[in-house]
Amino acid sequence: MLFLEYVFIVSLLLIIYNYIGYAVIAFIINKLVPKSKPVLSFDDQPTVSFIVAAYNEEEVIERKIINSLEQDYPSSKIEFIFITDGSIDKTNSIIQKYPDIQLMYNSERRGKSAALNRAISTAKNQILIMSDANTFLNKEAVARIAVHYNLQSTGGVAGEKKVLTYSKDVEGVGSREGLYWKYESFLKKIDSDFYSVVGAAGELFSIRRDLYEPLPDSVILDDFVISLKAAEKGYRIIYEPNAYAMELSSVSISEEKKRKIRIAAGGFQAIQMLASLFYFWRHPRLSFLYISHRVLRWTLSPLCLITLFISNGILALNTSSYIFKSIFMLQILFYLLAFISRYISATSKLKFLKIAGYFSFMNFSVFLGFFRYVSKRQSSVWEKSKRSIENLNTEPK
Repeated sequence: MLFLEYVFIVSLLLIIYNYIGYAVIAFIINKLVPKSKPVLSFDDQPTVSFIVAAYNEEEVIERKIINSLEQDYPSSKIEFIFITDGSIDKTNSIIQKYPDIQLMYNSERRGKSAALNRAISTAKNQILIMSDANTFLNKEAVARIAVHYNLQSTGGVAGEKKVLTYSKDVEGVGSREGLYWKYESFLKKIDSDFYSVVGAAGELFSIRRDLYEPLPDSVILDDFVISLKAAEKGYRIIYEPNAYAMELSSVSISEEKKRKIRIAAGGFQAIQMLASLFYFWRHPRLSFLYISHRVLRWTLSPLCLITLFISNGILALNTSSYIFKSIFMLQILFYLLAFISRYISATSKLKFLKIAGYFSFMNFSVFLGFFRYVSKRQSSVWEKSKRSIENLNTEPK
């Protein structure tokens, strides 16, 4: 039983460390070793290239264009590049109605990484801002991002993601995902204050052009790899919560599942591509954040959930310890609530049920993503999740 006790303790500690423990350590260090915050001036605004990769986005592309052109930034200092490789719907004809948008199109669809490589090769400016076609930005987003580049230590800037829901979201996908992203935003702020964000989200992120490395077409999580490649060169990726992208949630949990599996498969690919970040002595702060926040989330933590449950169950049945019995009962209750959460109303205020459900769903998707990756069945040419723009509720959840 001693071995099982070790398995139980290690599994429990790793899960706690991954989801909150490392952040507590970083937060304490941030408070004990405060950094002077430079005063950033909006007077010196650099020129930027705003890039959107789109594929068959006729339902939202015009709204995306209008939202982009409404950015509160000097028109003489920003160029807009929309790349639509492989699109066969009305996306191109809609873009062509707007002369301020540079359209790039190739009939062959090779994936987002290939599209970004082509778009960035034609970009004129040194600051690159990337945004997804189905996300909408606040008007100050570009200005809030660009101001950070007045500091030479800034290699990139990650915006915040907010989730939009719609009235027909009967499964409550938006509210569940929204809760998760509030948690992720909390971690990103701590990471950025400690040293750097570890992986920007493609909804809205930026990088210096000099730091951009063209990606192989096979890359799945282009935004994640691009930002960490820049951080690996000794530059910080800053988190800017006042630049945010509002994205529509998936129309169903099955559509969200496809997205989560793809992200997990891309995570395993990224771990292999970014193996040098395990060399802790080269960049200790970055490696600490990367391993603690990202690597454990995709590898040991999901596995520890299983070893924790099994070891705890055996110990609870074969020892008289009330600690083991109590924790095992709490685990059973947690997963029971996760199961029940599938059937609660989208408008339910029972956030704990939603958290339990989304946490379990997310970790289960990691296992599916792992098998998708090792079987080489995950293509870099993404199959986008279905999202609805009907009855859109413009309040982030």
